[in-house]
Amino acid sequence: MYITCLDVEGVLVPEIWIAFAEASGIPELKRTTRDEPDYDKLMNWRLGILKEHGLGLKEIQETIAKIDPLPGAKEFLDELRSFSQVILISDTFTQFATPLMEKLGRPTLFCNSLEVAENGEITGFKMRCEKSKLTTVKALQSMGFETIASGDSYNDLGMIQASKAGFLFRSTEQIRADHPEILAYEEYDELLVAIREAMK
Repeated sequence: MYITCLDVEGVLVPEIWIAFAEASGIPELKRTTRDEPDYDKLMNWRLGILKEHGLGLKEIQETIAKIDPLPGAKEFLDELRSFSQVILISDTFTQFATPLMEKLGRPTLFCNSLEVAENGEITGFKMRCEKSKLTTVKALQSMGFETIASGDSYNDLGMIQASKAGFLFRSTEQIRADHPEILAYEEYDELLVAIREAMK
C-alpha cells in the first residue's frame, strides 16, 4: 500500500513567513527552509525578530487569514486523494496551518505546535519529533507502507530520499543543482503523472 507524503508551504500554499514579512515590512523574515537547512536555528532567529518588533501570534494569524492555497493546489490534492492516501507533513504549526487546511478540504496534516504566552507572544515551539519528515516516512514504512514523497526545501530531502519514489516540486535552482538525481517538477499535472507512475 502506498501513502503519498507532501510538504505544505511552497507546494500547496504560499510560504507563510514570506507573506508575513511582506505584511509586516520586515524583509529578514523572508528567510525560509529553502535558505536555512537548520530549522531550530531558523525558528529561534524568527522568534527573536518577532520579540524585537513586539509581534505575536495574532498578527501572524491575521496575515494567514488572507492567504489562499496556490492556484490549482486544491484540485491537485483532490485528484491525488482519489487514487492515493495522502499525508501532509510540515514543519509549520497547528496555530498557523488550521485555516489553510480548511481551504484545502481538511487533508490529514502532521505538524508542530507553538508555545504562546497569555499576551500572544510566541515564546517557543515544540517539534512533534526530531527530523519530523524523515521520521514520519520511516515510521510509515515500518508499518508496511510504501511512501512517495515530494517537497521543495532542504528539510524535505530526507523524506524524498528515503521513499520508494521522491520528487522535488517548485524547488530552488541550488537544491536542484545539488541533487540532480531527484526528478524535479514545476506543474501539478506533471507531479500527478509521476506519482501515478511510481505506484505502478
